[in-house]
Amino acid sequence: MPGWRPVVDPAEFNLTRLLRRLVGGGVDFLVIGGVAVVVHASPRFTKDLDIVYATTPENLERLGAVLTELNARLRGIDEDIPFVADPRTLRATQILCLVTDEGNLDLLVDPDGAADYGTMRRRAVEIELDGVRVPVASIDDLIAMKDAAGRPQDVLDIESLETARRLRRAGPR
Repeated sequence: MPGWRPVVDPAEFNLTRLLRRLVGGGVDFLVIGGVAVVVHASPRFTKDLDIVYATTPENLERLGAVLTELNARLRGIDEDIPFVADPRTLRATQILCLVTDEGNLDLLVDPDGAADYGTMRRRAVEIELDGVRVPVASIDDLIAMKDAAGRPQDVLDIESLETARRLRRAGPR
């Protein structure tokens, strides 16, 4: 999708640079959450990037290096608790909500409703964003995760994703 851009607050969140850093660092990941919904279905406001990632030792090393370069810190914590982006921490934590120099980044290892990472990776689609190719979770995988989460925004996202899925199956008119 050349020229695709999500609706974001550019003062706080630089999606393109964040994705470039992950891709450039060789991280094996998939875009999920609001950005993935925007890619597949409908424009909506989002101000963070949600990813799921492979937990191989090599990938955890690469992800940790990128997070260190991005000056990643824990988000939503009043105290200044140090965050060490090492493989042990990244493997042991199911969800990390971080703030980085490029914006908010949420890391998930095994989201509710999700298939295993390898299965999701095989079903993912690739999009191009400002010259960088990034993998995005499939519509079916996003619907499963959104259904498991069940928040009000997830219900709206599911409706948009189901409409997009029906339109794609119907093909061009």
